Amino acid sequence: MKDFSRIQPKWYCLFLIIAILAAGRDGTAASVSPLGARGYTVVPEPQQVTLNGGDFTFSDVWRLELAPGVAPDDVAVQSLKEDLKSRLRVTLSVQSGKRSQSQTVRLAILPNSVAIGQAADRDKNTLAEQAYRIELAARAINITANARPGLFYGVQTFLQLLKPRDGSLWLPEGEIVDWPDLQLREIYWDDAHHLDRLEELKRAVRQAAFFKINGFAIKLEGHFQYASAPAVVEPYALSPAELQELTDYGLRYYVQVVPYLDGPAHVAFILKHPEYAKLRAFPESNYEFCVTNPETYKVLFGMYEDLLEANKGVKYFHLSTDEPYYVGLASNGQCPEVARAQELGSVGKLLAEFVTKTADYLHGRGRTVIFWGEYPLKPEDIPSLPKHLVDGEVYGPDFDPVFRKHGIRQMIYTATQGVEPLFPDYYVLPSPRRLHPRDDGTERVPGIFRQISYTPARKQADLMGVVVAGWGDSGLHPETFWLGYATGAAAGWHPGSPDPRHSMSAFYPLFYGPSATNMGRLYQLMSLQAQFWADSWEEVPSAARKPIFGDSDRIFTPPRPAHDQTLLLPPVPSLPFLTMGEDWSEANASRLRLAAEFLAENDELLDLLQMNLQRVEFNRYNLEVFVSIAQLCRQNLAMLQSLGHINELLKSAQAAAWSQQHPEAVAALDEVLETVEEIRAQRNRVLSETTATWCKSWFPRVAEANGRRFLHDLDDVKDHRADRTADLSYLVYRQLLLPFGEWAEKVQAARHQYAQAHNLPTRSQPLNWGETQVVTPQAQVADE
Repeated sequence: MKDFSRIQPKWYCLFLIIAILAAGRDGTAASVSPLGARGYTVVPEPQQVTLNGGDFTFSDVWRLELAPGVAPDDVAVQSLKEDLKSRLRVTLSVQSGKRSQSQTVRLAILPNSVAIGQAADRDKNTLAEQAYRIELAARAINITANARPGLFYGVQTFLQLLKPRDGSLWLPEGEIVDWPDLQLREIYWDDAHHLDRLEELKRAVRQAAFFKINGFAIKLEGHFQYASAPAVVEPYALSPAELQELTDYGLRYYVQVVPYLDGPAHVAFILKHPEYAKLRAFPESNYEFCVTNPETYKVLFGMYEDLLEANKGVKYFHLSTDEPYYVGLASNGQCPEVARAQELGSVGKLLAEFVTKTADYLHGRGRTVIFWGEYPLKPEDIPSLPKHLVDGEVYGPDFDPVFRKHGIRQMIYTATQGVEPLFPDYYVLPSPRRLHPRDDGTERVPGIFRQISYTPARKQADLMGVVVAGWGDSGLHPETFWLGYATGAAAGWHPGSPDPRHSMSAFYPLFYGPSATNMGRLYQLMSLQAQFWADSWEEVPSAARKPIFGDSDRIFTPPRPAHDQTLLLPPVPSLPFLTMGEDWSEANASRLRLAAEFLAENDELLDLLQMNLQRVEFNRYNLEVFVSIAQLCRQNLAMLQSLGHINELLKSAQAAAWSQQHPEAVAALDEVLETVEEIRAQRNRVLSETTATWCKSWFPRVAEANGRRFLHDLDDVKDHRADRTADLSYLVYRQLLLPFGEWAEKVQAARHQYAQAHNLPTRSQPLNWGETQVVTPQAQVADE
């Protein structure tokens, strides 16, 4: 998983300074687009907008006219008709040939009719294919393009422009001339740790096309049925026919569905299997292939062929050479990389040799290969790479001019999410509202905007695209990524405009519909709730998971513990007077204060979500996912408050015992145990409801299905939160590790002895804290 801030620290800091200065110099922070000033929303913002006069209405009295060369089954025509009907309940009749006397929307393809202006991408012919012009007048609307992709993009802009107001649809008078700054605007879709259902993947591709995203890099890992590597295929996996169906669907909407396969690193999904353990660079680590073993290439080439055969028609292939930390460091009985690196002259040249072998194989089969040209590559290693590559990142002034001189084009990499659990950092939780203060981070959309718009690579690299990633390693639902996907790709189309906040505001009505309300506040609350969810626990060395083999800068000798989150539980009362030690609530006063604040905001968030669930016209499921996340956050907040309540009950039991009020002391302990049981029941209900919601779009995460088994063995280097459990219980993993069961047994034992000593009824009700099935608590059963 790529985290831009960790790849080249000094250049990242320099980039941020330059970006902030550039943004201030150009005045983008205060800019309002011409369309935005008139109340119209388009994402991406068009390059040239000239508005005349006022606005005019549009309805089904208009007619659709197709110029010669535009067929009725062209995707632009179909998209216009289908989306007008589904989004706006407008039906247009179609006529071809001579012009109508009525109000008409005319679609035309006229080569060389739309001239493009300034752009960073030097391939002006490819940009021109995506260019279009829209002329807007009260009697006639003309959408003209040089080629079919441009006509489709012109239609998407027209659909976005239509604004409901006062029971009518409105458009501005004027002209739009538009083209992309960079030809490839790609999002990274991570299905490594779950598999979206085919119809959901199609929906995502179509959603991407609506925002002029034309690359959909999909990481499947074991969720594809490799004929050459059946051991890695997981219980639910796309068949070759399904991947080709998705590919063809994407091509219809000018979206390249690009296979993404890792190597030599990030391949635990392969090397964890006994069949492939002999290909490890280090026998004790499943993280990285041995690049000097010919069998490594045989396995990879077989997997490449499987993917290529099921992905016909696509131009690109992502050869993910992401974070190959240990290339050239292995020297053992099954991997003599050190000797080969010395022979070539550097570990970077050994990585270049791996890239050359794998990329040449793919290039020979007609693919343009996108790779990550990162450490241990150094500038002096770049000439060892084939010139046909595209580098998926820019790296600063030491690297980018060298890539350019060598003939390797580059893309700007950015991310809508990196390591955040539950929800991306679209808004940042300030340090005063954290238990663990830190430097405030960068909000995702402004950070993406600056990174794409003002990177020094615009002058130093041969740019051709952007990659906006949403990493699934932390277990997020991809529905949380769309704000960053759309606004990031928009900056790749039109850098520097509009202001990021305006871009966010434009996204909401386009994605949810014009009836959506207060979405900026909703996203802010989602962001802050998720960050406090992560911040509200403590981090400790893990006793539950295997240690970590190494990091980006070294191999650990011996391996170091992974880390998990935990909470210190209240003290167990001691006999004979049920005496407590420290006061848990006093030690956790800040935690409880913040939990109360965030619980009140969670009320506000759930109100906003429920209101919008009733109002939104589109993507209602997206808000259902948000509700499940809000409920996960709420359950955590309620649990923290319950711990405070338990502490007060223990203090009451102690006071009653000292006052010889034995029945009252026992009753307080019973309420403690019932509270623990209710915490578990609430946790399980929320997990069950979240699983039901997420599995509307995901296949189940199960250990066995369709005659295949999932081998659950963790990555030896990377802690992928989503891989900590085989099912969705990773969402409550830290609670499952909490020793609440043992704690409750000790409290119950103290209660038992105290009751016996005072001739009161004993209690023996086991609490299986790790059980995640939904079970009605005993107290609730008694009430019923």
